[in-house]
Amino acid sequence: MNVMLAKLVQSLCVILLALSVARAEPLIGAPCFIEIDSRQVGKGSIEYLKAGSGSSVFLLHGLFAQKEQWIEMACALSSAGFMAIAPDLPGYGKSIPFPIEDYRLENQVVLLHQLANALSLGKVHIAGSSMGGAISSMYANQYPMQTRSLAFIGSPLGIGPWGAKVKDLLAQGVNPFIPITMEQLNLEMNLLFYKPPVVPETIKDQLLDDYRKSNRHYQQVWDIVNLYLNQIAKSSSVRTPALILWGDRDEIFSVVDISALQSKYPGNQHYVMPDAGHLLMLENPTEASRRYIEFLKQR
Repeated sequence: MNVMLAKLVQSLCVILLALSVARAEPLIGAPCFIEIDSRQVGKGSIEYLKAGSGSSVFLLHGLFAQKEQWIEMACALSSAGFMAIAPDLPGYGKSIPFPIEDYRLENQVVLLHQLANALSLGKVHIAGSSMGGAISSMYANQYPMQTRSLAFIGSPLGIGPWGAKVKDLLAQGVNPFIPITMEQLNLEMNLLFYKPPVVPETIKDQLLDDYRKSNRHYQQVWDIVNLYLNQIAKSSSVRTPALILWGDRDEIFSVVDISALQSKYPGNQHYVMPDAGHLLMLENPTEASRRYIEFLKQR
């Protein structure tokens, strides 16, 4: 296993640890000092990780994911003089207990704005992965005076259709994002990563156990989020400074749709990362962080 994959497996193990133990400060196993805290927002409590000090950077994860996916990038931002804040989005991870209607992306935006106000963040840089990218774009549109910049760390939900392999699986009645068998979980990993990490079977078993136990809930959330497949495409163009990073081997959303995303953000900076899949902050954290920090330092 090469160094990059070793770090990725370590990150996945930290994610599982964070999901299975009680909240603690600081986060054990992180490569830099990271605080874990929470705030009461709306009808639930949002838990978030924070690293560093300086201008605030919101990092938003994707569907059925969690804040720990951003650990590597949060530490890189901290070292570069920024304060990275990555929340478990309302209803995900340890941000509970939110009602089902709060999974609507417009409600996620409002709740995140309330979190920003509760933390007295003022204007923020906001970045997202996949569904988090759609939420980030909606946040920038709704709160332009509180948004310094916008970044898509990997392809976002909302600008184009599902990739060909995802559509084929859905047509077969298999949702690769809600796996219930080991074969389906392996399919999901192959879709998310250009070079999938070697994940211990015990971790896979625990992930599958959660998907099976909460299958009905996951299906409900999927039905809601899938309504936003064209959210960015139908939105108006905005002048928010934007960075677009997209993996050339992304199987979730094809890189051919990057031009449509570019057209929404005049003057954007964009880069297609070679030999990269969907989750750039996990598979390519060093390069993705470097390009994002370069972008932020120009703002």
